[in-house]
Amino acid sequence: MTTPSGPSRRQAGIALAGLWFVVVLAIGDAGDLTTESSRMLAIFGAAVVLWVTEAIPLSATSIMVILAEILLVSDEAIVATSEGFDAPPYSGFFATLAHPVLMLFLGGFVLADAAAKFRLDRNLAGVMLKPFGQSPRSILAGLMTITAVLSMFMSNTATTAAMIAVVLPVTARLERDDPIRTALVLAVPVAANIGGLGTPVGSPPNAIALGRLADEGISIDFLKWMMLAVPIMLVVLVFGWLLLTRLYPANATTVDVRVGGEFDRSGHAQILYVVFAMTILGWITEPLHGIPSAVVGFVPVVVLLTTNVIGVDDLQKINWHVLWLVGGGIALGNGVGATGLDDWLVALFDWGSLSTAILAAALALLALTMSTLISNSATANLMVPIGVSLAMSPAVDLDPVLAGVIVALSCSLAMGLPISTPPNAIAYATGSIQPRDLARTGITIGLFGLVLVVVIAPPIWDRLGLL
Repeated sequence: MTTPSGPSRRQAGIALAGLWFVVVLAIGDAGDLTTESSRMLAIFGAAVVLWVTEAIPLSATSIMVILAEILLVSDEAIVATSEGFDAPPYSGFFATLAHPVLMLFLGGFVLADAAAKFRLDRNLAGVMLKPFGQSPRSILAGLMTITAVLSMFMSNTATTAAMIAVVLPVTARLERDDPIRTALVLAVPVAANIGGLGTPVGSPPNAIALGRLADEGISIDFLKWMMLAVPIMLVVLVFGWLLLTRLYPANATTVDVRVGGEFDRSGHAQILYVVFAMTILGWITEPLHGIPSAVVGFVPVVVLLTTNVIGVDDLQKINWHVLWLVGGGIALGNGVGATGLDDWLVALFDWGSLSTAILAAALALLALTMSTLISNSATANLMVPIGVSLAMSPAVDLDPVLAGVIVALSCSLAMGLPISTPPNAIAYATGSIQPRDLARTGITIGLFGLVLVVVIAPPIWDRLGLL
């Protein structure tokens, strides 16, 4: 997530977004662009500018998108829509703030905050690190494995915060000039970003892609997403470990990893342990019991609140702005589809002349580049609707699931700058790593992952019947 911009950049972003919005609205329908698709183009372009410049908070842009769609293209629009246009109900745009994908994410956030409250995350890390011994290479492997696994089921931001708290006492026991200190701190955001690929709750781009595909009637359950993403996650994780051990060879022969403490044995803590385990089991076994993962994810919210494991004060700590950001992205995709703007955008270029591989590579590279410079959630909000709509076009030979997954995973693979992801920002804020450390590891890992996602994985997914 990017750092706050200066006043001039904010003012320029607001001015440019406003100018685009007014000019496109004034032009109205032109050629194949209908009145409603023109209005949606005005909203879409303004959102692009505001998300890229961060002239206002990202979540503020998202809720502005929802309001603008209600006022301009819904059945309660304040200006008349064209005769014959089937205006979507305004309640549908409001409903994106309670989309099932957001309920799934809410469950993940509640579990993550409850785990932090009872120090479950740190204690698990301490226990799980012990089997890896004291060799620097094995400790680095263990640290990355644990961080990635936790990040699959918890917010990667929360996971990074917890694991950085585990790592800093360990690095403090090492010589100041030992490269392994940098490797250990750098391993946390790298592994958290990579682990976020693995499940629908691991990273906001995953949720945005699932929401857009669901609106097209394409359902991907929790286990299917894992089958698509976990093999890639594991390969990229191993590559990241090899890269860090090569770039930052340890001087020390052993690393003291005595971290964590006694597990909380209170009644509330034991309720959390059971709920945490049952929720993850419920997500993974969705194909067996048929209960949607969003419903499974909502259960811990209810149980932990009603048993007073978490209270109102704990709820206030949840990243509600992330849920609003994702909801706005889903609303943007709905508006693009309902007004026909997606068809107009697709018709601008002869996409059918491109091979599937080139088209997929272009989407992935654009998503990776944009996510390196701005929030990966904002990038997914912009790129997922375009990618899925493009794949739905009869002129393009691209599976919609492939398009959505490629864009989502490419967004999460962007980790080259301190501003690229919240985990990067948290690790950089410790002062233990430099921007060049993030750049040479993050960019190398991102490009390696891109090759896997675009070139190697799709044929395998196709043979396994996942597409």
